[in-house]
Amino acid sequence: MLPVTIINPDRGNRIKVFALIDTGADESALPASFAPILGHSLQAGQQRKINTGNGVTIAYSHATRIEIEGFATQNVLIDFMPNLSIPLLGVKSFLSNFILKIDYPQKTFSLQLS
Repeated sequence: MLPVTIINPDRGNRIKVFALIDTGADESALPASFAPILGHSLQAGQQRKINTGNGVTIAYSHATRIEIEGFATQNVLIDFMPNLSIPLLGVKSFLSNFILKIDYPQKTFSLQLS
């Protein structure tokens, strides 16, 4: 798990959370319960059907920024999903900015700006 700050760039609302790095996910996704905390009206977002490991689900995309240790993504559309309980950091909107190194024997990982 990685400590990150999720920011609504339009209103400035922010929340600090631990997120899961998901190298198998194209996009990042957040639990729908984060939307009101960030000042988003969940269903006012762009509605999309998303294919997940558990089947197809509905997501609502909102402009969001992800910040970690002084680095912040550009404003990107992040999917807010009603059945998601853990924030997921996917490749296109987050991980593509970094070099990810995983040390399985030591059970550690590191991110370095690319």
